[in-house]
Amino acid sequence: MREFIVEITTTIPDGTPQSEVDSRRAAEAVRAKELTTSGNLVRLWRPIGEMRSIGLWRADDEADLQLRVLGTLPLSPWMKFEVTAVQPHPNDPGRL
Repeated sequence: MREFIVEITTTIPDGTPQSEVDSRRAAEAVRAKELTTSGNLVRLWRPIGEMRSIGLWRADDEADLQLRVLGTLPLSPWMKFEVTAVQPHPNDPGRL
């Protein structure tokens, strides 16, 4: 599988009932666990004080990442994804 750094910005539409937000967030946590188990979600960080996430994801290719992985997130209709395909660097300390 290929690796991708994905920056995700979530914007909740004005007027969305809090009950819907809470429901989607709960479903998002469940889906994130499933994607971790399947090996698609490797790491996830949130910059302090922001409604943004930065994650290391794996998928067969970018189309697979968009359709089968990110597109299945319950909050995806409210998310903007910036995807960067990455590969190991020869000087990566994790490879030495």
